Amino acid sequence: MPRKATAAKRGTPKIETTQEFLTTTELVALAKKRLPEAAWDFIVGGAETETTIARNRYALDSIAFRPRVLRNVENASAATAFLGMKQRIPVLLAPIASMTDIDAEGALPVARAAREFGCLMLVSNVTQPSLEEIARAAGEQLAVQLYTDGDEKWVVDAAKRAVQAGAKAVCLTVDVPVFGRRERHIHRRQTIAGRPFGALRTGEAHRGRAEWKLVDKLKRAVEVPLMLKGIQTAEDADLCVKHGVDVIYVSNHGGRQLDHGRGAIELLPEVISVARGKAQFVVDGGFMRGTDVLKGVARGAAMVGLGKLQALALGAAGAGGVLRMLEILETELVVDMKLLGVNALDELDGTYLQPAPPVMPCGPLSALPLL
Repeated sequence: MPRKATAAKRGTPKIETTQEFLTTTELVALAKKRLPEAAWDFIVGGAETETTIARNRYALDSIAFRPRVLRNVENASAATAFLGMKQRIPVLLAPIASMTDIDAEGALPVARAAREFGCLMLVSNVTQPSLEEIARAAGEQLAVQLYTDGDEKWVVDAAKRAVQAGAKAVCLTVDVPVFGRRERHIHRRQTIAGRPFGALRTGEAHRGRAEWKLVDKLKRAVEVPLMLKGIQTAEDADLCVKHGVDVIYVSNHGGRQLDHGRGAIELLPEVISVARGKAQFVVDGGFMRGTDVLKGVARGAAMVGLGKLQALALGAAGAGGVLRMLEILETELVVDMKLLGVNALDELDGTYLQPAPPVMPCGPLSALPLL
């Protein structure tokens, strides 16, 4: 069964301490013990051969650092700003559906952790509980991700509802016109809410009908920044710019959609080449370590989305697990920045990176070799 929350009352900001975890590996190991097999596979699995998942990690492992020395890095800080908000680290808690399969309270523990730490949460419109309840728990640290689970009016109304609830940005996910074939679930004959995996819920048939004109309608309908999630090519990045998209979210959906896609961090240079200075960039896909996040920032991302690690921390220890995961990442980031010879994230650029062959097999959890 999903781990039940151990924090105090629902909605209370105080989170139980989990200082006994010293590495994210320890959190993931506990999640492996606690989570049902179906929930574990939902978090770590992907589409068909899971090649895209492996390439996400391969792409990150194919980048080496070029550190500088004698820079006086005593005051290094991983703090940044995004969407006009101060953030302790350049990490975005990426949207996750079916969070009640991981924790009985769904998205609420993550929302509490986001608020307490100071980390933006991008909450999915297909998770539980209600958006308004999640918004109360997250406070200022909230953005809302939408699927096109209705006609254009439905999507625009959902975006307005998100803004009314306090969302600092609205994100339209555009890479799910149909569900990818996730064979871990298919082989198990897994059902979701009584339906076979992949069977459409009410409204989901609209996902394959969405067009760029919907982006224009959203831009006119809401005054907060608009993000598009699932951009993988220069051609679509150029269209994002033409349609006024504020944040281009580079993602291959964590390898859960199209199999044999390119590694996510490999996509950044191509996308940024046509949209630099015209939008901000977020990337996700295989990022598990502070070093991974710094590679994303050096490649031009303002923020790096974490989905898998977030879900595993939630499965290990609820809100306290997510909070501790963020604290450990902050420690990793600051240590690695000092070792690179930088005091601030905006000092990082491509000169700190170079190609290098991976030294171990790549997979969803290969960044945690001591697991």
